[in-house]
Amino acid sequence: MRALINTLIANVAMTATAFAANGAQGDEPGILAWGFMVLCAVILAGQLIPAAMMAIGVVKGLATAPKETRNN
Repeated sequence: MRALINTLIANVAMTATAFAANGAQGDEPGILAWGFMVLCAVILAGQLIPAAMMAIGVVKGLATAPKETRNN
C-alpha cells in the first residue's frame, strides 16, 4: 500500500511540473503585445489610405494643365 501511495505522489509531482512548464519563455511576446501590434497596424493602414488618395490627387494636379478663369 505504501508503494502505491509513493507512486501516486511521484506521478502527481511530475504532472504538476509538466503543467507548470508550458513552454512560454520570458522573451516571447504575449497576447497583449500581439494585440498592440495589430492595433498599430490597423491605425497605420487607416492613415495610409487617405495619404495615398492625397498623393494621387497631387500627381493628377501636377500632370494636368491649369484651367483658364474668366474675370468678370
